[in-house]
Amino acid sequence: MTPEAEKVEVLICGSGSAGLCAAVWLARFRINYKILERRDGPLQIGQADGVQTRTVEIFDSFGIAEDLLKEAYHVLELSFWSPEDGKESAGITRKRYAPDKETEISHQPHVILNQARLNALMIGELRKSPEGKLQDPPIEYGWEVKGVEVDAQAANDHEAYAVGVDAAKDGVTKSYRAKYVLGCDGAHSVVRKSLGFKMIGDSSDAVWGVMDIYPRTNFPDIRKKCVINSAAGNILIIPREGDCMARFYTELPAGTKVSDVSLQRLHDHARLVFQPYEMDFAETFWWSAYSIGQRRADYFHSNHRVFLTGDACHTHSPKAGQGMNVSLQDGHNVGWKLGMILNGRARPNLLETYVLERERTATELIEFDRHFTRLFNSKYRQEHNITPERFAEQFVKAGRYTAGQAIQYDASSIVVMNGEKDKEIAKNVTVGMRFPTAQVVRFADAKAMQLVKGLPANGRWYVVVFAGDVREKETAAKLQKVAQTLEQITRSFTPSVLDADSVIDRVLVIASDRKKVQQEEIPEYFTPATGKWKQKCLMKTYADDESYNSSHGHAYEAYGVDPQRGAVVVVRPDHYVAKITTLEDVDSLSQFFQGFLVPASGEKA
Repeated sequence: MTPEAEKVEVLICGSGSAGLCAAVWLARFRINYKILERRDGPLQIGQADGVQTRTVEIFDSFGIAEDLLKEAYHVLELSFWSPEDGKESAGITRKRYAPDKETEISHQPHVILNQARLNALMIGELRKSPEGKLQDPPIEYGWEVKGVEVDAQAANDHEAYAVGVDAAKDGVTKSYRAKYVLGCDGAHSVVRKSLGFKMIGDSSDAVWGVMDIYPRTNFPDIRKKCVINSAAGNILIIPREGDCMARFYTELPAGTKVSDVSLQRLHDHARLVFQPYEMDFAETFWWSAYSIGQRRADYFHSNHRVFLTGDACHTHSPKAGQGMNVSLQDGHNVGWKLGMILNGRARPNLLETYVLERERTATELIEFDRHFTRLFNSKYRQEHNITPERFAEQFVKAGRYTAGQAIQYDASSIVVMNGEKDKEIAKNVTVGMRFPTAQVVRFADAKAMQLVKGLPANGRWYVVVFAGDVREKETAAKLQKVAQTLEQITRSFTPSVLDADSVIDRVLVIASDRKKVQQEEIPEYFTPATGKWKQKCLMKTYADDESYNSSHGHAYEAYGVDPQRGAVVVVRPDHYVAKITTLEDVDSLSQFFQGFLVPASGEKA
């Protein structure tokens, strides 16, 4: 008799960055999930190491950024080296410095930390039970996925376990039935191949070597991120965590074949590039060689029941530090959407936005990577007269994209754009992009903090109300009306057995001297009774005001909001801006939320 298939709501194939990030969301929503990983255990040595500012923001929203920031190398400065004009035989010289990240891009830094350590931080989060106890996360190691099949007819029934997955370990085969499957199983994805999807794209004849080394050198910028353009070739230096190791990405001469590359050849070539400086290698921790290629899957989903993420649907060069980050953000995008749907909070068509948003992101990534890779190609720069100075300018200009902060999602049920009207309300907030932050002072305890710290990643939607100066009678009256409308909207989507802020949360930012504002002047909507003891929550109101030790954040100015007019910004669980509206038009949020949320009367607790 064939054993009955094990049922699981979400089956994640692969425990890389995308799969683990999606799992963090599912665990927070208390969804029944399982991860199948073909390796014998957690990743020990990851090849990826660049952590975008956007990824740091995500870890911070999950509450797991502290160790990341403590252990990582912080990239603060770029150094550009090339030969003196007309003196190539003399070797390289420093041409300029530049900040790695402009201040306005993010309040978080760009850091370097091994992918295995990032994965370990997420696995640590999965070990926490809802009650706070430690538990083994549902990761099955040593299981190799053999095939995936979708029952197209059953897929129309949202409650059906419409996807079948076969996996094997040590000669034993096991079958699973899942409502949803995530293909997070890398560039050679079995999930993708089972569905008959293809990777579309090409490879170039450019070959690069990469090695993590312990250098002995008199090169002065070895602990800075450096771009070296020399007569012998190009090297990109990425200092690693721990103060001793550095990663070299090395362009190899035209005509080089990957199969012909050796460690000794990489060492010899690097010595030529660094002339006149000495470069010796005390130890090489890891090395590899690769030809550059950019490919994207022709489809990202099957029946909106199986979704591809990460390298399973997009591959590219590693030099821009995008791979691990974009993969993780794929999982971040699909994870909260699955959580809301399986918890009965949102309609299944919400998942259509994963395909809409991440397909475009992958396409833009491929286009960017092609352009970025050409910049590193010596032949291309010669043919297009790209000087070292122009190269440096374009490298710096690409900083917002390489930081992960240039993504803008298209209009959908959860991204509502009104063009110039949005900018008239909040000039520096862009619908479809991540919600920026600014320093505010928490009203209850005078703590100066970044506003996004008040929007933790707990699966809730946030309505951020910029009310203006509530000491003014007209503003106070307007805020009371806004609060009443939001109360009605929130109740319509929140089951009575849950806390009032469980589905739609609220954040109030006032432009008042907080010392002159009394608590009773804050509408009760912004102080809901929550938690085990149903205490009034005082942590949802902030002032754009002077702090005791951190000066003034000027948040209204940073967001481009006129205190006399105010604004309302709807922020998604993943911190992307969904909608901007005025205080007078706050009732339009009812229609917005009706587009994808399930009314409370038909929702399970």
